[in-house]
Amino acid sequence: MTTTFEQLGLSQPILQALDLKGYTTPTPIQEQAIPYLLEGRDLLGIAQTGTGKTAAFMLPSIDRLRDADRQTPFKSCRMLVLAPTRELAGQIAQSAKDYGALCGLKVQSIVGGTSVGKDRNKLHRGTDILVATPGRLLDLIDQKAFGLGGVEILVLDEADQMLDLGFIHALRKIVPMLPKERQTLLFSATMPTSIRDLSKNYLNNPAQVAVTPAATTAERVDQYLFMVQQDEKQSLLEMILQGRHPVPGKLERVLVFSRTKHGADRVVKKLAQIGIPANAIHGNKSQPQRERALAEFKSARVPVLVATDVAARGIDIPGVSHVINYELPNVPEQYVHRIGRTARAGKDGIAIAFCAEDERAHLKDIRKVTDAEFERLALPDNFRAVVEGVGPTKREVQQKMARPRVTPRGGGERGEGGAANKAKRPARPGQPRREGAGGGGQGEQRRPADRRRSRPGQR
Repeated sequence: MTTTFEQLGLSQPILQALDLKGYTTPTPIQEQAIPYLLEGRDLLGIAQTGTGKTAAFMLPSIDRLRDADRQTPFKSCRMLVLAPTRELAGQIAQSAKDYGALCGLKVQSIVGGTSVGKDRNKLHRGTDILVATPGRLLDLIDQKAFGLGGVEILVLDEADQMLDLGFIHALRKIVPMLPKERQTLLFSATMPTSIRDLSKNYLNNPAQVAVTPAATTAERVDQYLFMVQQDEKQSLLEMILQGRHPVPGKLERVLVFSRTKHGADRVVKKLAQIGIPANAIHGNKSQPQRERALAEFKSARVPVLVATDVAARGIDIPGVSHVINYELPNVPEQYVHRIGRTARAGKDGIAIAFCAEDERAHLKDIRKVTDAEFERLALPDNFRAVVEGVGPTKREVQQKMARPRVTPRGGGERGEGGAANKAKRPARPGQPRREGAGGGGQGEQRRPADRRRSRPGQR
C-alpha cells in the first residue's frame, strides 16, 4: 500500500505547498525519516543526491518550527543548515521557501563569493531558517554580526563531502557554539569511519535510515570506456561533441568532469577555439559566474558544462544526457556522484570515461568499489594522426577556422590554436605568401617582432 504525505503526519500548510509543487508520494528516504523528525529525534541519514533527502529534513523541520511558534531570534536563526557548496546551499534555500510558502517562515542563504556587507544586513534582524556554507558563517560570527544561540535544529547536509573539502575544522568551531538542547540531523551519501565518528560526537541517540547502499552506481546509467592517452583526450572530446565520432545516445546537455580548476578552464578554452560553446564551474569562479554557468546549462543555451567535483553533488540539473569523465576521480565514491548527474527524474543516462595509462589504478578501484561494468568503445580511425594535427579531419577544422577570420592590424588569433597553428599550416596551392612573414608563414602580426630580431645587438 502506497504511503501518502498526509499519512506521515505533516500539517495542512505543508500538504498544500506539496500539492502546489505536484508532489503526491514520498520517496523512501522521506517515508523513513519524516516520522522520526516530527518526533524531534536526531537522525543519521545515508542517501545519495536525487533521493529527495532535502524534503526529508526540510518538511518536518518547517512543521516543527511552525508548531513551536517562537519569535525569530535577533542576529540568529532557529534552523541552521550547513552545506559544502554554494550551489547546494542555494538549492536547499529555494526548497525551504517553496515548502514553507504557506507557513510564514523567513528563509535566508549566505555563501562565499558574495558581499559580506549584504549578508550582515539581511541577517541583522535574524531569520527562521538559514542555509550557509561553513566559511561564510564563520566570517559573520567572527565579525559578531551573527550568533548561534537561537538554533533549535542543526542539519549537516552532504557531510562526507564537507569532510572531503576540509570543513571539519570549521565544524569543530561552529558546533560548540550551538545550544546543547537541539535536534541534529546528519546526511551523507557514504558511511566512512569519519562520518561514524562525526555522528557519535554530534548526535544524541539518533535514528538511522539508509535508502541505498553506499557507493552503488546510479541505476539506468549505461557506462562506457575509452582507453586513451592523456594528450589524446582533448581531441577525442572535440570529435565526440562535434559528432565526428558517434557515441551512444543523443548529445543534449553534456557535463564534463575535470580533476582540477585549471584543467576545466583549459578544456573550455580549447572547445571555444573550434566553435563549441562551453562554460566552466569550479571554486575559483565567482558566485555570479557560477550561477550564470548553471543557468545557461539548464536552459541549454550553452549545452556543455565543464566542472570539477564542486558540481558532483547536490546539484539537480535536469536533462543531462551524458556525463563524460575527462579525468577519472582518485576517490571511487566520487565517480558515483559524478555519473549521478544523469539519469535523473526517471530518465536513462549515459556515462563515458576517458582512462589514460596513469589512471588505470583509479579505474580498478572504481570497478572494485562500485561493481561498475564498462562497455569498451573503440577510438576513431587514424586517431593518432588527428591528434598530431596531420590527419585530414583536423586539417579541415583548422582551415575552416582560418578562412572567415578578418582582423585589424595586430589583431590576429589569440590564445592556443591561433598564430601558432597558422605557423604550422602550409600555404594553400597558388596562394602567395604575405610580405613580412619572415619565411615562417606567420603573417603581419609578427612583423614588429621580426624587426626587433633584425636589430643589432638583439640576437
